[in-house]
Amino acid sequence: MSECYEYVPHRLLRRRVRDIASGVEGVLMAVINENVSDTGIERWMELAYIRGASGREFTTAAANVEEAGW
Repeated sequence: MSECYEYVPHRLLRRRVRDIASGVEGVLMAVINENVSDTGIERWMELAYIRGASGREFTTAAANVEEAGW
């Protein structure tokens, strides 16, 4: 299993976004193509790292990220 990952450019980096899955808002810190498999078969996914109001970061699928309204 490969442990490599790759940063992915995203138009909303460093901007306020909303995770549509949870409704939580924060600042998009990074989008990374990661192997999310816990088995021997690789499964790659683009994960968005969002820093919430508490300062803690959480992940969601990059497809779940939308610009937050002010």
